[in-house]
Amino acid sequence: MVNRHGGRPGTVVLALDGELEHDTVAPLRDALKENAAAVRVVVDCTGLRFCDSTGLNVLLRTRLRMLARGGHVDLAGLRPPVRRIFEITGALQVFRVYADTDAALADADADADA
Repeated sequence: MVNRHGGRPGTVVLALDGELEHDTVAPLRDALKENAAAVRVVVDCTGLRFCDSTGLNVLLRTRLRMLARGGHVDLAGLRPPVRRIFEITGALQVFRVYADTDAALADADADADA
């Protein structure tokens, strides 16, 4: 996982790679805890090939925590197999989703909402 600042104060980009499931979710949990003060987290899913319910639940719980304090978790670069999991579960409807990280970071409205 790559953790970098999004170029704007309070914005962090977390780039996921490989599979996000029960046995591999710990680095994401750790990165989210390390960036708990962020106003906006953009999760770059370009390198993500698979996500199970464990990974999805971590993202959903983080989204709720951040919303409660006025923040946001956004997704970028969802590939078809991962996007399908979000569609089937209805989670796609609750996240802001962008074609790629550049599009997410360029969305001035998202920063105003955060």
